[in-house]
Parts: sequence; C-alpha cells; structure tokens
Amino acid sequence: MHQVSNIFFDFDGVIKESVEVKTFAFIELFQSFKNDVLVKIKKHHLKNSGMSRYEKIPIYLDWAGEKNTDSQIEKYAENFSLLVKEKVISSNWVDGVESFLKRKKNDQLFFILTATPQDEIEDILDAINIRHLFDEVIGSPTKKSNAIKFLLSEYSLTASNSLMIGDSRVDYEAALYNSVPFILRRTSINKNLQNSLNCQMINNFLYE
Repeated sequence: MHQVSNIFFDFDGVIKESVEVKTFAFIELFQSFKNDVLVKIKKHHLKNSGMSRYEKIPIYLDWAGEKNTDSQIEKYAENFSLLVKEKVISSNWVDGVESFLKRKKNDQLFFILTATPQDEIEDILDAINIRHLFDEVIGSPTKKSNAIKFLLSEYSLTASNSLMIGDSRVDYEAALYNSVPFILRRTSINKNLQNSLNCQMINNFLYE
C-alpha cells in the first residue's frame, strides 16, 4: 500500500472500529418503534454500512409509518450525531492504522471519504489528532463515487496509481466506478461481501 501514490480511506471500519457503535445508535434512535422494525433497521444498516444516515433515516421512518419530512429527517440526524460522535472518538483504532498513517511518504496523498457528515467527520479527526495526515476529507452529502471522481480530477491523479480501502459494497462500487483498485478490510460484519468479491483483502494494518 505504500507503493501507490494516492490512497482513499473509508473511516468507520477502516480507521476506527466504529461500525457497531453506529448500529447501536440507530437502535437507540428508533427504540420507540416496533421490534420487527428495529430488526429490519439493524439488518439494513449492517448491509449498507457505507450509506449516509440521510439516506437511511427516510427509509426507516417509512418502515415505521412516521412522517418523512425534511425537518423530521434533520431532527433524527441531529439526535443520531449526538449519540455517536463521542463514542466514535473513543472507539478502538483498527489495529496498526495509526502507525500506517504516520508512515505516509512525503510524495503520497491520503484522503478520507465517508458517509459521515462533513462537519462531524472534521470534528472527529481533529479530536483524534489525525486531520493533518490527510490532504482532503470529503463527507456526506457527497457520494463516495463522486468524491473519488472529483479528487482524481482536482489533483490530476492516475486511477491505476491510486487505491481505495473500504469495508462496504458502497466503497467497492465507488472504486470500481472510477477504475481505482480496491482493498477490502475484513470485518465480522462484511463476511458476505468477502465471499462475493474478488479483490485483495486485509484484516488490519499491522503488517502493511
């Protein structure tokens, strides 16, 4: 991974072990809903970990028969942020990733692409003191496929000399859309994806 010039990183599940944090937050957020709806929410969230909360919340409100207005979506999104922000900051690092990031070569470019809202991910990166290691950070509402396309153009990057590291199908499809090689970070949650993809995979960054 240190041989390529540009690396695009997902955040949850790649840099921090924070996917489960958000799973529990969604359950807490919608705890007043019926149990069968909560089961559907959990399954959907885990299957679509790279999807923005602004895409998920309207789906979950529909399932519960709740009002699906812009103000209602924003209210739930704000409450979700309050539930997860500090928990993400305090969650465990993916093994070896801190050292990997700090060994960045001078001529390498590192980027974060995440479904987390822009302001929130910037606050999180500042809190864990790694914001300075990334040349650019792009969060929601920008889709990851569009973010990669923009960065390739903005920095005059070559797709074949770049790399996307993610843990979800959204990450894989964003890389594929832009002809960028992809590495899947294996987790206990994405086993079905591990079985369906033909790409390089890693458990952590300890030996990279």
